[in-house]
Amino acid sequence: MRKAHIPRISKVRGLSKLAAYSLSVMDYKRTRITRNDLGDHVWVFHFTEAAPMYWRNLDSYWKGSGTPMRRYFHLDGSITADPDDVVWGGHESCYTVVTGLLEDGTIREHYVRINRWPRLSVKRKDDGSWELSNLLYCYTSVPDADREDTTGPPFPVF
Repeated sequence: MRKAHIPRISKVRGLSKLAAYSLSVMDYKRTRITRNDLGDHVWVFHFTEAAPMYWRNLDSYWKGSGTPMRRYFHLDGSITADPDDVVWGGHESCYTVVTGLLEDGTIREHYVRINRWPRLSVKRKDDGSWELSNLLYCYTSVPDADREDTTGPPFPVF
């Protein structure tokens, strides 16, 4: 199976191929997202079917053509979009990762919140990519081999 994410730890110089592979396998089992995970990827954004028609009409995902809307999570907690994004509108946006732990270390709740909008549930997909979603919209991490210091593989996964 092709992977959409290469864990940053497995890219450390001097690691054997076996060690890098083992670290990657362990990372794929992790379901708790971090700020670094958010910042390490390009994210494709689209509205869900439950979103108002007005927003879906602006979304290339629903139009079936055009460039997907991309979002960029930054380590300082901000989010940006491409300059020509028709939905973004240039508004200020920030995020936080919320993880509630019980005394024994069990995760009680884990989600991402952008501004004061509805929380986004976190899902780790089989290919190692991430999905953040709620009733109205969805973010999916995508291979980003064209970025400097990438964690995406050098081939498309689509």
